[in-house]
Amino acid sequence: MTAPVDRPGARWGVAMCHGFSGSPSSVAPWAEGLAARGFDVEVPLLPGHGTDWHDLEGRRWREWTECFEAACARLAARNDALFVAGLSMGGAIALRAAARLDVAGVAVVNPGLGFYDWRVRYIGAIRHFRRTTAPIDEPAAPEPVGDEGEYDVTPLAAVYELRQLFRAADRALPKVTAPLLAFKSDEDPVVPPSSVARILRRVSSHDVEFVPLHESPHVATRDREAPLIVDRTAEFFERCAARTAHPAVGA
Repeated sequence: MTAPVDRPGARWGVAMCHGFSGSPSSVAPWAEGLAARGFDVEVPLLPGHGTDWHDLEGRRWREWTECFEAACARLAARNDALFVAGLSMGGAIALRAAARLDVAGVAVVNPGLGFYDWRVRYIGAIRHFRRTTAPIDEPAAPEPVGDEGEYDVTPLAAVYELRQLFRAADRALPKVTAPLLAFKSDEDPVVPPSSVARILRRVSSHDVEFVPLHESPHVATRDREAPLIVDRTAEFFERCAARTAHPAVGA
């Protein structure tokens, strides 16, 4: 395990967000790895998650973003710098937060902003005639850790909210100016590569790093390249915090 970085008196917080129909366990290795490096990490359980699909069906996307931003506020109150991070849908939530809050850096893994299935463009109407659909099949997905709730089907009302969230996050991207670190799996049946491409194209960040993941499925934070994600994120955030504490001359 890597020792915490030496930073006398400095306190750095990381608000981390899990994905759609997931739970904090999906990003646990990422969160625990950063905590081992001395970061103050919170991974809130989003409303409608960790329970069952009936609960998720009745939630709205602003409940998810408000829950995450409440964690951001707690961390900002007790730390000198705030970072945000997220997996999949959590990446969109983290980016939207970065557009709205004072953050020192952003890290996203397989961030969502769009869908493979073209039928989602009609989800506003479809949800009134059909209640659920089968979840996306990912044969290479790592086994769940602990109880992540009962989501053997996906409520279409929640998919509609997810689409609304993606639209809100997309609109906010030009307001993201914090340094950005983005990881993307080569093989990802859940989120199309067009999502991260659009994010990288639309953010206003001057410091952007892209890291391809050659051996990981969608939930890369819990697979063989999880240590790489932890190391690269910690190094990136440490550099961002150092620049915040000691801005370049003329910046």
